[in-house]
Amino acid sequence: MMTDPIADMLTRIRNSVRVERPFVDLPMSNVKKNLAEVLKREGYIWDWEVVEQENPRSRTRSRLVPVLRLQLKYGPNGERVIRHLKRVSKPGRRVYVGAENLKPVLNGLGITILSTSHGLLSDREARVRNLGGEVLCEVW
Repeated sequence: MMTDPIADMLTRIRNSVRVERPFVDLPMSNVKKNLAEVLKREGYIWDWEVVEQENPRSRTRSRLVPVLRLQLKYGPNGERVIRHLKRVSKPGRRVYVGAENLKPVLNGLGITILSTSHGLLSDREARVRNLGGEVLCEVW
């Protein structure tokens, strides 16, 4: 059983970017879908979609399961757009931050993704709305 699906998602993205894959498939969940939407809004991935794939663990009939597919983004010469992904708040140690304590990552070159009362937001969006919340990860 997986205890931290967000860390698993970040690791899959990190590994796929490292070997320059055009996309990565992830088990579907609403939190992962919202996290992918924030990455798209901030320009770290091209797009995401939900596709149906056969369940490899199904022993009987082929059952289709929803899979989240992220279209990874690279620069014009193949350079990585996502250079660093770091999980901040973990199941054993939750990290919360207020709106007044939100600091830019790498002087504004990176983002922090927060879980707020208004859904998942980047630190820029949270500062505009004056919201704080749980710090999920940092991306640059």
